[in-house]
Amino acid sequence: MTETIYTLFEAIAASHRDETAIIENNRTMTFGELSNLVDVIASSFPAEVYSVGIVMNHRAEMIASMLAALKRGARYVPAEPNFPTGRIRFMMEEAEADFILTEKEHENKLDGFPTRLLDCEICGMEQPAPSSGDSQTPERPAYVLYTSGTTGRPKGVCVTNRNICHYVRAFGAEFHPGPGDIMLQYSVCSFDIFVEEVFCSLLNGAALAIPSDEDKQDVRSLMAFVAKHHVTMLSGFPYLLAEMNHLPEIPSSLRLLISGGDVLRGVYVDRLLDKAEVYNTYGPSETTVCASYYRCNGGTVLEDGTYPIGHPVKGAEIRVLDQNGRELPAGETGEICIYGGGVSLGYIGDREEENKAFERLAEGVTMYRSGDLGYILPDGNIAFLHRKDTQIMILGRRVEVSEVESRLYQCRNVQQAVVRAFTDEDGLSYMTAYVVPTGQEMKVSAVKQELAENLTAFMIPEFIVKMPQIPLNTNGKPDVSKLPVVMKAGNF
Repeated sequence: MTETIYTLFEAIAASHRDETAIIENNRTMTFGELSNLVDVIASSFPAEVYSVGIVMNHRAEMIASMLAALKRGARYVPAEPNFPTGRIRFMMEEAEADFILTEKEHENKLDGFPTRLLDCEICGMEQPAPSSGDSQTPERPAYVLYTSGTTGRPKGVCVTNRNICHYVRAFGAEFHPGPGDIMLQYSVCSFDIFVEEVFCSLLNGAALAIPSDEDKQDVRSLMAFVAKHHVTMLSGFPYLLAEMNHLPEIPSSLRLLISGGDVLRGVYVDRLLDKAEVYNTYGPSETTVCASYYRCNGGTVLEDGTYPIGHPVKGAEIRVLDQNGRELPAGETGEICIYGGGVSLGYIGDREEENKAFERLAEGVTMYRSGDLGYILPDGNIAFLHRKDTQIMILGRRVEVSEVESRLYQCRNVQQAVVRAFTDEDGLSYMTAYVVPTGQEMKVSAVKQELAENLTAFMIPEFIVKMPQIPLNTNGKPDVSKLPVVMKAGNF
């Protein structure tokens, strides 16, 4: 089957040419119009293109730019305009971006990179010129998403067209999106919920509704946007659903609420279950968006208050293995290992050690060791427990504590640093940094400002504790038991 993201889009655009594809507050765009815009952008690219950076505001042009890169057989590398400059620079350099598609308002942030201004150069073209490129090969990389890395630098997960087409089919088999459905585009572009929002809607013939920044200011304004545009599907972090859970009502147009990116607790959605279908989903970026689904309506909350992560999606397989690679019987805790169409190419760049998580078992069969612990329930569903390592989730985003610690050591007035993760009263993770300054002049604001040059806001520790020295145990390692704990209240 020769399916790629672009060939699927091309087929949908041809058969649904006059139907709505993109909805914004002040305009709508049909599939035909979106396809034409893709052609215009793609034809402006140079003859040979391998990797295209995308640093843009969320709007139709951003979606069209991604599809244009795919039409030309390139991979796209997305970054939010508000990401730290140092982080964007690292991502684009490692991913070997030929150029960055952006808008004039963000151009200054991308000094030193070849840029193409979508609001000036490209959309001024009246007729698309013929463009060449390989949009027909499923094994070609589609995008690189960056996650937090254990080595102190973010790591880029390379996902193929075949991986995405697998997930579009899996999503379609479970949720049956199609013409008449409208998906909310709420996630940042660097997280794989965005991939689900965009491709699982458009490639199944559903529309995509993109709110403005003002619409996303709080849950009430977001729900007003959802109601105004009759949005039927919403995918987001569990904290968004928890906020919706406190509202007296949610828009009646919503038929499907999907939680992903972190554990879903029963109290987050208990008032939503009679208003829409609610799903808990699980899957690392390395296995393309989601590897398993659990329908919460009629489901059961586990003893720890969380929902199971369910059964593997269509075209995937999940096993729970011990440290020797043996499959464990139901009830025994082991590592969640994922097989099937979603398992990606792995990490780009020099990542030999980290790429050992991808194990080639046979021709065309790769297993991904997730680093997550869980067990099989008696009914066959999977329960997620926690990470094996120091990786945590903050507001649904993956954070390697070691990356934050490594960055702290690079701050000017920091002599020693230890970062530890804790959980608040709601069981959500937060970080505390313990810092030994080089002198008395160290300021918390200055340290956080330095960190912000390379770390996104959610990766900066909430608390910084000044220490005369880091207590050590008999092995010479930081003695966590002797570090003071800064307690944090919950939000839900």
